[in-house]
Amino acid sequence: MYLLGLDIGSSSVKASLVDAGTGKIVASDFFPKTEAPIISVKTGWSEQEPQMWWDNMKLALAKVMNDANAKGEDIDAIGISYQMHGLVCVDKDQNVLRPAIIWCDSRAVPYGERACREIGEDVCLSHLLNSPGNFTACKLAWVKENEPEIYQKIYKFMLPGDYIAMRLSGDINTTIEGLSECMLWDFKNKKPATFLLDYFGIDESLIPELTPTFGVQSKVSSIAARELGLKEGTPISYRAGDQPNNALSLNVFNPGEIASTAGTSGVVYGISGKVEYDPKSRVNTFAHVNYTPELTRLGIMACINGTGILNAWMRRTVAPEGMSYAEMNDAMASVPVGCDGVSIIPFGNGAERVLQNKEVGCSIHGVNFNKHNKATLMRAAQEGIVFSFCYGMDIMKGIGMELSKIHAGKANMFLSDIFRNTLATTSGAVIELYETDGAAGAAKGAGMGCGIYKDNTEAFGSLKKLAVIEPDVARKDDYLEAYSRWKSILEMQLPDSN
Repeated sequence: MYLLGLDIGSSSVKASLVDAGTGKIVASDFFPKTEAPIISVKTGWSEQEPQMWWDNMKLALAKVMNDANAKGEDIDAIGISYQMHGLVCVDKDQNVLRPAIIWCDSRAVPYGERACREIGEDVCLSHLLNSPGNFTACKLAWVKENEPEIYQKIYKFMLPGDYIAMRLSGDINTTIEGLSECMLWDFKNKKPATFLLDYFGIDESLIPELTPTFGVQSKVSSIAARELGLKEGTPISYRAGDQPNNALSLNVFNPGEIASTAGTSGVVYGISGKVEYDPKSRVNTFAHVNYTPELTRLGIMACINGTGILNAWMRRTVAPEGMSYAEMNDAMASVPVGCDGVSIIPFGNGAERVLQNKEVGCSIHGVNFNKHNKATLMRAAQEGIVFSFCYGMDIMKGIGMELSKIHAGKANMFLSDIFRNTLATTSGAVIELYETDGAAGAAKGAGMGCGIYKDNTEAFGSLKKLAVIEPDVARKDDYLEAYSRWKSILEMQLPDSN
C-alpha cells in the first residue's frame, strides 16, 4: 500500500508515492518541467492562479500513478505540503475570487508595519511571536482596502495547501500551524488572534474551521475521485507549510534540531521548546508540525527570498547559453574563496524579513573589468546567498538558538559543492544531507496522521544519510574575511539594522 504526498510549490507541484511498509519512494515527479509563471503586474507583486496548482498536481499525480502501476484503492492516505503565506479567497460556492497573492509578494508590508505600530510592538511580539509583517492576514487586509468588491464576496480565505485540500475533499479547513503562518495564532492565549482581525476590521467567520496537523482532516470526495482516479473516502491526514514540512521530512521535531532548504528561497529552520522571538522580528517563529496548545514546539526560521532564484538568474543572464548548473559549479571552482574581492548582495526577490522588511534589491560590488569574469560573478552569487543565510543564522544565535548541525535534502543549491562548503565553513556547522523531499515527507506525515506509523521515529526510520560536510578549517579565515566584507557592504545599506 502507498502513501501519497503532494508538494505545492511556486516553481512546480510535486507528487511522491511512498511504500508504507518500507518507507521508500516508489515514484516521484513534478510539473511543469519549466518554472511555473508568476504574475507580477506591479513591482513587488507576485501572484499565481490556484487552478494552475491543481492542473499541475493532476499531471504529477497521473505520472506517478502510472509509473508505479498503482490504482486509487492502493493509496492509504494523502499528505499536503505547500508554499507558505499565500492568500486564496473563495466565495460560498468555493469559486476562487482572484489570483492567489503568494509568499514573495510585498504589497502588504505597509499594512503589517502600521498594525504593529498601532497595536503595539510588544503586544504583537508577545502574542504572535512576530510582527504582522507581510503575512497572509495583511494580504487579506490589502484586498479589503483595495478590492472591496472582491472582499465582500469572500466566504473563506485560505492558504495554498488548504485550497488543494478543498479541491480534493470539498471541505474548507486549516491548521494551527497554518494560522501561525498567517499571523493569526495567539500563542499567549492559545487561540486565533482575533485582536489582529479586529484591527483590520475582518470578520472572524472568514477563518476556516481548525483541524489537527496530524489526523483525518477530510476525505477525497466523489467528484475529485472521478477526476483524479483516486478512491472516494481516501483520508487527507496531514498538511503543513513547506518549511515546517521540510523539517519533518528530515526528521527534525525536537528542540535544538535544525533543517535547511535552498530552493527558490532559502531557509534555516530550528526547533525551540520555549517561546522565543527576535525583538526586531527579523526571523520568524511559527507553530511547528507537532505544536499543540499543550506542547510548545516552535519553528524559528530565517528566510531569504533571493536564493535559487538568483542562481537561476545567473544561469539565464550571465552563464554561457546552454550551460547547466553542474557546469556552472565546475566553472566556479577555479575562482578563489572571496571571489577576488567581488561581493553580491542577493536580495532581489522582494522585501526581506531579515532586513526588517526592507527591499534593498540585488547589487554587485568590487568588480574589476580587467580580472573578473562570468565565473567570478557566478561564484560571488553563491557566496552571497550563503552569507545571507549566515546573516540570518547570526540573528537566530542572538535569541539563544544553537546551530551546530544542519540537516538538508540533497537538492537544489545543496547540490553545489561550493554552496555546501561555504555554508559549513562560514557558519561552523556540520551539514548532513539526506535522501528526501517535501512530497515524500508529506506522504510520511499522512502515514503518521492516519495511524500507519505510531510516531516520527517509525515514520523516518528509513531516512538515508547521503553525505556529511565538515567545515574547511584550513580555509576558514578566507571565508570569514569574505563574509565580513559582504556584511559591511550590506550594513552600509542598512544603517539602522543593528
